[in-house]
Amino acid sequence: MKKLVKMFCGSVLFLGVSAFAYTAEEFKGQISFNGSSSLAPVISKISTNFVEKNGTWDKVNKDFPNEKIEIFVSSAGSGAGVKSVIEGVSDFGMVARQVKDSEKAKFKNYKEFVVASDALTISVNNENPILKYQKDISSETLKKIFSGEYKYWSDVDNRLEKKEIVVITRDLGGGAHEVFQTSIMGDTDVKMDAIQAPSMGALATKIVENKYAIGYASFGVYNLNKDKITAFTVDGVAPTEENILSGAYKIQRPLLFIKDGELTPAQKSFVDYIFSEEGVKAVEDGGYIPVK
Repeated sequence: MKKLVKMFCGSVLFLGVSAFAYTAEEFKGQISFNGSSSLAPVISKISTNFVEKNGTWDKVNKDFPNEKIEIFVSSAGSGAGVKSVIEGVSDFGMVARQVKDSEKAKFKNYKEFVVASDALTISVNNENPILKYQKDISSETLKKIFSGEYKYWSDVDNRLEKKEIVVITRDLGGGAHEVFQTSIMGDTDVKMDAIQAPSMGALATKIVENKYAIGYASFGVYNLNKDKITAFTVDGVAPTEENILSGAYKIQRPLLFIKDGELTPAQKSFVDYIFSEEGVKAVEDGGYIPVK
C-alpha cells in the first residue's frame, strides 16, 4: 500500500511540472501576419529584431520548447488582411484604417491591437513650382485635383505654367485610399487615370521622380523622405504629431492588427514585444507615432 502511494505522489509531481511546459507537438511556434503594406515594414522589422534576439522559443520563455521562431509577414492591403483572418489563412491581419462593423461581425471573437497613429500627407516634389506661391491647400482644391476637374497646375494657381498634374494614389481598394476617400473625396471618385502605386514607398518614389506629381504619402513615409518631398498644410492645419494625435489634422488613420480568438502563448510573447520599448522604437524609426 505504501508503495502505491509513493507511485501516485510521484505521478502528481510529474504532472505538476509538465503543466507549465509545452511539448513541440502542442506548441504553435509559427506566426503569420498579412495585410497593410504601411504596417508590414514595421512588423517585419520588429519580428527580425525578435528573432535575432532570441532565435528559439525557449529563449523567450524557458517553458517553451527549443523550436525555431518563425514569423511570416506579407502585404496585400488592409482588406486582404481582414479577409485572411476571417478565412483562417493568417493569424493576424494588418489594417491601416478603422475596421468596419460589417467586417467585425464576421469574427467569432474579435481582437484589435493599435500599434500607431498615422496620417496621409498631401505631398509634392520639393521642386514643384507651386511651393513658391503656397504651402497650404484646401480640401475643395484637393477634391478637384484628384477627381481630374483640375488638370493642370495653372488651374490651381494661375501664376503657374500649364503643366499637367500627375496624380499618384495607392491602389483604390486599399486602406489608405479608403481613408482619403472618406476624409477628402466624399461621394466624388478619384479620376480613373490616376497612377496607383503598389506601396507607400513606391508612391513617395514616384513623387520624388516627378516634379509635377502630387500624392498622399503616409506620415511615416513622408518623414523618411522629407528631404525630397514637401507636405502641404490642409485647410490651414499641418500634419504634425500633435495635430494628428489631437484630431486637428483630418486625413488620419490608425495602424493596427487584428485577430479572431485568444492569443496563443507564443503569439502573446510576440505581441508583448511589439508594445515593449524595443517595439516602440521600431515604430518610431519607421516614422510613425507609436501608441504607448
